[in-house]
Amino acid sequence: MTDLSNKVAFITGGASGIGLGIAHAAAKAGMKVAIADIRQDHIDAALPTFPAGAEVRGYKLDVTDRAAYEALADQVEKDLGPVWLLVNNAGVAVAGPAHLASWADWDWTMGVNLGGVINGVKIFLPRLVERKTGHIVSTASMSGLLPHPGTITYTTAKAAIIGMMESLASELGPQGIGVSAFCPGPVQSDIHNSGETRPAHMADTGYGDTDKRRQSGGAMKQHLFKPADEIGERVIEGVKNNELYLLTHSEFADGVKARAEAIVASVPTIPQNEELKSTYGMLVWNPIHKAERERQDKLKGRA
Repeated sequence: MTDLSNKVAFITGGASGIGLGIAHAAAKAGMKVAIADIRQDHIDAALPTFPAGAEVRGYKLDVTDRAAYEALADQVEKDLGPVWLLVNNAGVAVAGPAHLASWADWDWTMGVNLGGVINGVKIFLPRLVERKTGHIVSTASMSGLLPHPGTITYTTAKAAIIGMMESLASELGPQGIGVSAFCPGPVQSDIHNSGETRPAHMADTGYGDTDKRRQSGGAMKQHLFKPADEIGERVIEGVKNNELYLLTHSEFADGVKARAEAIVASVPTIPQNEELKSTYGMLVWNPIHKAERERQDKLKGRA
């Protein structure tokens, strides 16, 4: 278990929903917390929710603005110290039939959900590598593991994030830097209101009334969703355990298993080229998956 006391956490989308839940858990663990969020009103509302004595600061940031992001990274490290935990959490969503998605729907959701993660990694990773310590958590979704209809732009970004974190984990583990792909199930959050931050030049949507109904939250039975603070505690627990996959809902177990089985069943039943395997072993086998299975078995008492 890692002692997180006095380490600095930088959390995008940190002023509401899942991001705020993670910020609460990080502060509870004794971390210094930088909340970065596009909405100043959310930042102003979030800061009083922390207990007296917690070192938490709020900063306005559009994660797609690379110059502003880099400048803020410098400012946060000046204000609080070297960032140890980067949480790429900022996200937006639109929903509707894939064939109706406009260019603006694609550009906005991919720019925030995937581009924001890329920007965070690009800006902070050299710093973590230089220090040879730290941890990166990027918020994907169970939609990235179990895609479902009506969310093509969202799911595309979230699936890419999982692959990105797996690639990073393979590279950074030996350097002492932890990496986690965070895949929450349904959580009480404000993502259905994310359209309020959609830039005017990307306002054209192919979804119309379809996404308006989603944004209203009327179709969402939020009482079935887990509280954001509970999910935040799960993330900090996963960081302490250096877990690769941070999952939150047992209800997805059968679906995850069915997907994995379908992939395994699709592997061709033809003779293997042993020379190819030995020459390009890094392509056909990634040790992070065996290591994570062993870690999870130990955590869950199955070892």
